[in-house]
Amino acid sequence: MKKLLQTLTEAFGPSGYEDEVREIVRSEVESLADEIRVDALGNLIARKRPGKTSKNSKKVMIAAHLDEIGMMVSHVDGNGFVRFAPLGSVPRAYIPGSRVRFSNGTPGVIAASFAERSQDINELPALDKFYIDVGATSRDDCPVEVGEIAVFDCPYHDLGDRLVAKSVDNRVGVLIGIETLRDLKSTSHDVTFVFTTQQQVGMRGAMTSAYGVDPDVGIALDVTPAGDTPHSHGMEISLGKGPCIRIQDAGMIADTRVVNWMVRAAQKNRIPYQREVSLLGTSDASAIQFARAGVPSGCISVPVRYIHSSSEMVDLSDVRNAVKLLTVILRTQIEL
Repeated sequence: MKKLLQTLTEAFGPSGYEDEVREIVRSEVESLADEIRVDALGNLIARKRPGKTSKNSKKVMIAAHLDEIGMMVSHVDGNGFVRFAPLGSVPRAYIPGSRVRFSNGTPGVIAASFAERSQDINELPALDKFYIDVGATSRDDCPVEVGEIAVFDCPYHDLGDRLVAKSVDNRVGVLIGIETLRDLKSTSHDVTFVFTTQQQVGMRGAMTSAYGVDPDVGIALDVTPAGDTPHSHGMEISLGKGPCIRIQDAGMIADTRVVNWMVRAAQKNRIPYQREVSLLGTSDASAIQFARAGVPSGCISVPVRYIHSSSEMVDLSDVRNAVKLLTVILRTQIEL
């Protein structure tokens, strides 16, 4: 599981450019699914048909987004410095000094310009004051051009149970989807795993794929900010205490029946879990619930420190327990 997470996080895959990640996932799941296809927006859709069905069998969609945050070149000035537009939410606090890699292999470092000589260097300027230095001396010798894409470039670190990498958001959700499909030998539900595109810029892949899959119930796999660091934002979420069953976030109120389905499965199987109410961000579930006439939806999330930085941290036990939780959920009947 560690090796696969390293492979997934080291892959290049910002919003709209998920091809490399999708091919890694395809190689893992094509022998595990009964049907596999890629739709018009690049979502990888892997279906597991039900075994013995019952009157409570449902069509379930599991969504985990492939993409990571990134930067797109918007302007190269006369001295070869690269200005960029964010792809997704790029927090100013995490980016000064961060190294990046462009799709053509060019490395660079993010820095900021200060408009006023008197401005305190310890105060973060607006995002439009940041630039990427690729070592160029002019626009003519700059190795990237307008429209080129970059992502954070940071090595994967194995700290034992704690793992650090870029794009843990949401390659860890992708990993959970893959491992659940691997463990799910049989189910009475018709389960479709969708590895979605363009979540960081508005859940676009989940929106279109949910319309096509037309599920009875939807579950997103994603990450959530851990609240266990000094002076944190106060969320009761910690690394190592289990996956989170999301009740509400900034874009979704989870269906109570789906939440209870998850909680009962966790309690019955003695799987540690955390109840989550988040005011920060949302997941693919917020798009799934609006598909067609509406879909009861929920989210299983994994606590991660330093989300949207180049060094996101996750606890492997939370990942393993998320796989266990999703697997037993998909073997359990749900009444809607």
